[in-house]
Amino acid sequence: MMNNTGPAVAVKGLRVVRGKRRVIPGLDLEIPGGQVVGLLGPSGSGKSTLMRCIVGVQIIESGTVTVLGHPAGSTVLRDRVGYVTQSPSVYADLSVRDNVAYFARAVGLRGADQREAVDRTLVEVDLVSHADSLVQDLSGGQGSRVSLAAALVGRPSLLVLDEPTVGLDPVLRRDLWDLFRQLAERGHSLVVSSHVMDEAARCDRLILLREGRILADVTPPELLEQTGAVDADAAFLALIDAETARSGERSAS
Repeated sequence: MMNNTGPAVAVKGLRVVRGKRRVIPGLDLEIPGGQVVGLLGPSGSGKSTLMRCIVGVQIIESGTVTVLGHPAGSTVLRDRVGYVTQSPSVYADLSVRDNVAYFARAVGLRGADQREAVDRTLVEVDLVSHADSLVQDLSGGQGSRVSLAAALVGRPSLLVLDEPTVGLDPVLRRDLWDLFRQLAERGHSLVVSSHVMDEAARCDRLILLREGRILADVTPPELLEQTGAVDADAAFLALIDAETARSGERSAS
């Protein structure tokens, strides 16, 4: 079991500007270790930008992001953080197996350990039957699974997954969430973004974002209890309505 005595991610005073728009106006956040933490919110809420900050590839205006005890993007984190973007981030002219093997080698796996890790990961993402296919010949959902396999193969301490289930069929979505749960039970930390609210119940903790601000940082039961809603979708809408009402009151005062 991994040591998760401190937060997997600590964000303090984070401000991010993209173009002329302040995407994240000032964010303080701690993401616990050894859990599946869901980043939920509509498109444009800042989920992807926050994830880019966590993996250290986003220019920030101010603030700090600490990951596994180190500044985000530090060299020491290269084989400890796995990142899956919304767009496939693998080589289209290589086979599925060759892609996964390449990323296994990149995190230091060799010989039998490498082959075992590649075979295990192909099973987990249900790509064994396509192992020898070129990525460019796969469907969009299959290509996304190759990216997920590339991030999973080294078993990083922290997995940052930007909408990993988009375009996948319900059975595979279920299987992947079961895999996420198994990884968390082994001590891995996962940050998973989604705009599909029915995935919220599968998370240990939920961070609901809107316009770069946190509307809620709660467990799924707490979310429903606080809003009186029957599901996460209704709860999120209730939070938005409450925030809109508060904004109107501040403007009027």
